[in-house]
Order: sequence, then C-alpha cells, then structure tokens
Amino acid sequence: MNNKSSIGLIKPSSVKFDNSLLLECGKELKGFEMVYETYGKLNEEKSNAILVCHALSGSHHAAGYHKDSEEKAGWWDSLIGPNKAIDTNKYFVVSPNNLGGCHGTTGPKSTNPETNQAYGPDFPVLRVRDWTNSQALLADHLDINTWHAVVGGSLGGMQALDWSIAYPKRIKKAGVIAAAPKLSAQNIAFNEVARQAITSDPDFQEGNYMQTNTSPKSGLRLARMVGHITYLSDESMKSKFGRELKEEKLGFGFDAEFQVESYLRHQGDAFSKTFDANTYLLMTKVLDYFDPADEFDGDLVTAFKPILAQALVLSFSSDWRFSPSRSKEITNALINAKKKVSHIEIDSPLGHDSFLFPEERYVEVLKTFLGSQS
Repeated sequence: MNNKSSIGLIKPSSVKFDNSLLLECGKELKGFEMVYETYGKLNEEKSNAILVCHALSGSHHAAGYHKDSEEKAGWWDSLIGPNKAIDTNKYFVVSPNNLGGCHGTTGPKSTNPETNQAYGPDFPVLRVRDWTNSQALLADHLDINTWHAVVGGSLGGMQALDWSIAYPKRIKKAGVIAAAPKLSAQNIAFNEVARQAITSDPDFQEGNYMQTNTSPKSGLRLARMVGHITYLSDESMKSKFGRELKEEKLGFGFDAEFQVESYLRHQGDAFSKTFDANTYLLMTKVLDYFDPADEFDGDLVTAFKPILAQALVLSFSSDWRFSPSRSKEITNALINAKKKVSHIEIDSPLGHDSFLFPEERYVEVLKTFLGSQS
C-alpha cells in the first residue's frame, strides 16, 4: 500500500438473500450472495448514501486496499476517498459486485444448489434491470430507503440510468458517466469478437472448463486485448507508445516488437489470470441487451417519463466507444421528457477510460453535482 491519499485498508462484506429473484430472462435465482464494500459513514438520517456501479470488468473493490502489500488500489480509488470527487468525509459509499460476477457475488463460478456443481454456462443470462433489482435488495439490507446518488461509468452509467427509471422514488441523483442509451452495431460487433475469441478456445469446453480445472486463458486474453484497444484513444496510444520498439532494431519476426504490442499482451495475460470467462460472456451480453426504450417502440422520451432524479450526464471528448454524441442522446431525451439534467463534455485525451482518472474539471463537476440541492 503506497497511496497516502487513499482511504486505506478495506474489508469486503457479504450478504446472502434466501428469497428467489425472478430475472428478466424468465428464470429464477433461488437465493444469491452479494459481496460489497462500503466507505465512509452512514448518517443518522440515512440520507448520504451513494451507490457506485462498476463497469464490465470491474468489481466491488472500488477504493482502498485489501492488504498492506497490495500495490494497486481499487478501480476508482482516484475518485473515492476523503476530499475526493466522491468525498467519504460526507458520503457513505456502497460498491457491490454485480450478479454474475467472479469476485464473490453469485455467478458462473458459484455452486448451483440444484446440482451442487458450479453453474458454469448454466448461469442465466442477465440484463441491467436484474442488477438494479438485486442492488435494491442490498439497499434494503443496509436500511437505505433512498440513495443520495447512484453513480457509475460506462456499464455503470447505464445502471445509474436504469435505477432512475426502475426506482424513481429511491434515487435523488443519477451520475451517468461515459455511457450510452444502447449499444451501436459497432459496439455489439466488438463484443461478439470478444465472445468468439473465448468460445473458440479449445479449453472453453462449452463453458464447462471448471470441471477439468482449466480455463480458456488464450481466448480471454484476446478478448481483453480487443476490448482494451477500444477503451483507449488514438491520441493516448500515440502519446504513450507511438511506434517505439522494445529493442533497438526490428527483429523480422512475429513476437511483440512494438511497445504497444507488449503492453496489450501484458494486459491480456494479467486479466486472463484473474477474470472468469463465463462472467465475461455474461457481462458483454448485459451491455448488448441494455435498451430502456426497447419496450416503448424505441421512444427514449417515453422510457424516461418515470424519472424523478436530477441527472448529470458526463462524456469525454476522445471517447469513441461511447462518444459524446451518445451522451447527448440521453440528455436530449431527458430534456424532452422535462427532467432535471445537465450535460458536461470533459476535454480528455484518454479515451473511454477517461472516467477512471481524476481530471480536474471532471472532479469539480462531480463534486458540485453531488453537493448541490436536488
């Protein structure tokens, strides 16, 4: 642990829900466990709680460290903590690992009570609403009736948007960051390439790889490499790597010769050792299926009619995966639905990953939004 501005050591919590949860796909989970972390203190009025929703490959570990020897803090540590954008001196922050995850919450790696074996590929395909409903149960468990805010980036931003639709009286503010009202065909295509990389790995075994104590690491590695490219911008890759070689001259072979190749391989290798392939497949499908307007013949304005929360829609100039124009679709629909909304585009060269970094204007906008009167 080497970050003096961090909230320090954090211990995850977990809760088991015994009642069945009816999922959007029509199947039921006969009880489930959810792992989560909390930062800060819940006030007596229980009015200062903020729900943080993670993106595709995220987890409950959003801030702080689990042990002294841990070098890397939680995925949003730069924004969560004392005097940071999400100030733990003021707010009680709750960060769960979503259903279907691979970091403790019930998912494909968990034991199916009906078979006493890992769910594996039999774990039900989910939608964002399933996460919202399960998080509402967590709020009940924590005795939180109304969230001061629900905030997230990318797929987390979609959850914040869904919270405001599904539970309008239980959320005062929605922070929708680097998100979109639904995926474009191009984004669905990227997700399909990632899924094909995983399912075509011989070690995938139709999703039953846990039964032989193996993992489709090669496929998961490729999926992560493809995904990681879309999270960065051309400008950030040029600035960070350019065409720099690992060695002084060309090797005239097919090993990693450019620094960017080495970087992507490292990212893929690290990810394939810590993430579950079936979970990755699930998460990409959750992204593909998100479309609040789907049941309203594509009318986003009608989909947004239940919303009571004040919304902040944040986008980043160099984000080409969920470009600012996609955020404007959300904003314009909220305006036409006569909702309280602000849209800010942050100038950043870091691509889709911009939402992870504490750019000064981004931090100030988020601080002001959370602290304003709704």
